[in-house]
Amino acid sequence: MTDLDVRTEAEVDQVELADFPDDFAWGAATAAYQIEGAHRTDGRTDSIWDTYSHTPGRVVGGDTGDVAIDHYQRWREDIALMADLGIANYRFSVSWPRVQPGGSGPANQRGLDFYRRLVDELLNRGITPWLTLYHWDLPQELEDAGGWPERETAIRFAEYAHLVVDALGDRVSAWSTLNEPWCSAFLGYAAGMHAPGRVDPAGSVAAAHHLLVGHGLAVQAIRAAGDHQIGITLNLYPVSAQTDNAGDLEAARRIDGLHNRLFLDALFTGAYPADVRSDLADVSEFGFVREGDHALISSPLDFLGVNYYTRHVVGQGPYPGTQLAGFVGRDLPQTAMGWEVDSGGLTEVLQMAARYTGLPIYVMENGAAYDDVLAPDGRVDDGDRIGFLRQHIEACAAAIRAGVPLRGYFVWSLLDNFEWARGYGKRFGLVYVDHQTLQRIPKASAQWYADLLGRHRRGILSPVSE
Repeated sequence: MTDLDVRTEAEVDQVELADFPDDFAWGAATAAYQIEGAHRTDGRTDSIWDTYSHTPGRVVGGDTGDVAIDHYQRWREDIALMADLGIANYRFSVSWPRVQPGGSGPANQRGLDFYRRLVDELLNRGITPWLTLYHWDLPQELEDAGGWPERETAIRFAEYAHLVVDALGDRVSAWSTLNEPWCSAFLGYAAGMHAPGRVDPAGSVAAAHHLLVGHGLAVQAIRAAGDHQIGITLNLYPVSAQTDNAGDLEAARRIDGLHNRLFLDALFTGAYPADVRSDLADVSEFGFVREGDHALISSPLDFLGVNYYTRHVVGQGPYPGTQLAGFVGRDLPQTAMGWEVDSGGLTEVLQMAARYTGLPIYVMENGAAYDDVLAPDGRVDDGDRIGFLRQHIEACAAAIRAGVPLRGYFVWSLLDNFEWARGYGKRFGLVYVDHQTLQRIPKASAQWYADLLGRHRRGILSPVSE
């Protein structure tokens, strides 16, 4: 990995495009709760993130997604921004409580109408919609009934999937069931760091399983509705041991098992890894697994989505004699999230995914938060983000050269937004959003990305020289 501080501006501006096929899907991504706002408009009810963000002490600054960046009202403006930048693929998520208030019963047509209008305008602008059914906004009523640790939630998810595909299946061909089920299960139900904020290790393992069962049931519902491209999006991490001593290697094995292999094995080999089940034996006996679940979870897919932000370097935990794993920092540049910049890790996780499946793979999220400043002249010069994107797009090219069937790359995110428990203080967007006025201002990185996409469309494969 190259330190961004030693790159010249000209070097940062150059990307070699020869490795990317003509039909490579360049895009940008968002999520419903992070951008839509309008949290009780047109029949929408509360999600677990509404409840969590309104609980004192949960979100930095007491921020909530009540207004977010008002995409519910400003969607035409945001689509126009994408069109102006030449972004031809847009990954967005549907708000479950907007479409199916309370998580059961008939569809809320006013909620579905919002997504109908959104998709129609995307198509009118020549932008391909990529729909994610679940990006963490579980209806609060389902959480009150037990949430993802309960099998009933998976059944409700499939019903919701049927409602959405019935309304939008004639216009949307690319469907992701879940976004980052690891976060939903373990940050939400074990660590309490995300909604619903529970600290229930046993429940978190059951939640992981029922998320995957819900995925399998949703695949069946979407498949029955017509000819669609169906996938799931996982957040994968390369996991490296701090040293080659036995304790550190064991810690790396455990973290890799819980973060990566628990989900990849279930989806593509039809079983949970035996060593991970053994690691979790003190927490869960996996009694929630029913006959036929593994076949359901491993239902055939059409693509795999991968989200990547950083690498995990781990060592044996701080308490001698235990098997706890500790995360180790290195002397590398960091984003505003405190995440180390390690672009080579993206190549590694794509190769990891390709060892499991020959399906097309898409980077569904990759990006960085930096402390962006709106200058008096109205510009946002985010050179660090440009450097980050350049390095990671080069890592994608390296993966393609290594034989990975990589077919697309989506920047996280199109717009500055509500960054979950971090509130509005962390900016990931290509487009700066003034959180007081909600004005949208494309950053330097937006123009850089637009230039990259324009060169790819025109077949200009060599780097730009300036």
